[in-house]
Amino acid sequence: MSLQKFINQAVSNWMQGEGPDSEIVLSSRIRLARNLKDFAFPVISSVDQAQKALTFIKDKLEGEDYGKIGPFEWVNMNELKPVEKRVLVEKHLISPNLAEDAEYGAVLINANESVSIMVNEEDHIRIQCLFPGFQLNEALTLANGIDDWIEEKFDYAFDEKRGYLTSCPTNVGTGLRASVMVHLPALMLTQRMNRIAPAINQFGLVVRGIYGEGSEALGNVFQISNQMTLGKSEEDIVEDLRGVVMQLIQQEKLARKDLLKMSKIQLEDRIFRSYGVLEHSRIIQSKEAAKCLSDVRLGIDLGLIKGVSRSILNELMILTQPGFLQQYFKEVLTPDERDIKRATLIRERLKLEECHGD
Repeated sequence: MSLQKFINQAVSNWMQGEGPDSEIVLSSRIRLARNLKDFAFPVISSVDQAQKALTFIKDKLEGEDYGKIGPFEWVNMNELKPVEKRVLVEKHLISPNLAEDAEYGAVLINANESVSIMVNEEDHIRIQCLFPGFQLNEALTLANGIDDWIEEKFDYAFDEKRGYLTSCPTNVGTGLRASVMVHLPALMLTQRMNRIAPAINQFGLVVRGIYGEGSEALGNVFQISNQMTLGKSEEDIVEDLRGVVMQLIQQEKLARKDLLKMSKIQLEDRIFRSYGVLEHSRIIQSKEAAKCLSDVRLGIDLGLIKGVSRSILNELMILTQPGFLQQYFKEVLTPDERDIKRATLIRERLKLEECHGD
């Protein structure tokens, strides 16, 4: 398969578009956690109960069409190879928990992969909507529409006082987790993020790495999300997050201006050194690749690097992950082999970009 064809298939269609404030906000996501009434929740269910819940949900959702976004494809987790599960995790279509632990789990995915519905993860149903850029309200509207559509087919576990009942107490209430993926290289370079991150926590929000809880913030990319789901409406949760992210965007823009004003030569040197590493390396580890890609993306945003697409960071952050590398090269790779293949893939991708720029 050619690299261009692989990229077209590997990167979700929704990721190839740009939304508001795309220079800093990579994506916006809404996730709703729901459970079935009269079924044991997945975290305490027996094998037989998990199988029954899966069959019950499959009978009502497989082959169904939610008109606004088209039909879904039903995918059983136990029919996928480990590398295929890993690719779905790297594309943020399923959680690591569903990939690793859900023998009787499944996922429904729409054609452009902007919506995925996990089945039998921590909860029976987890609806996830992804949009490019800063589009939390749009994602919430779509998620609520899908939620209403599913609720016509099932009785949810719901309490008049507590709201939607979930496996984890922190999801009880709305069951809503709103999050944005932000690229904050200037706040990191100026070390202002050390001061801002604790302040964000005081608003009931949490700062995580790109794969959520417990993951590392590779390439200066952070996930900001709400912690509590009880006692506030869905709209208030989203509005609180939106307000904080707007402040983050302003702070990142200010830090970028300060870097250009106070230390432009040093900034240019860092950015073009990173570009050179990506262009010429024969071996590169994921952390170094992420750091260099972040620098290059900053260079593109500041107009210092011309002729390279801004979406290259989004693409290569995914394409150079272990699952995708093995999927592309069609072989099981050791960590050392992945470092070599990662460097090869990045060089080829940059050459492709140069060809498009001619």
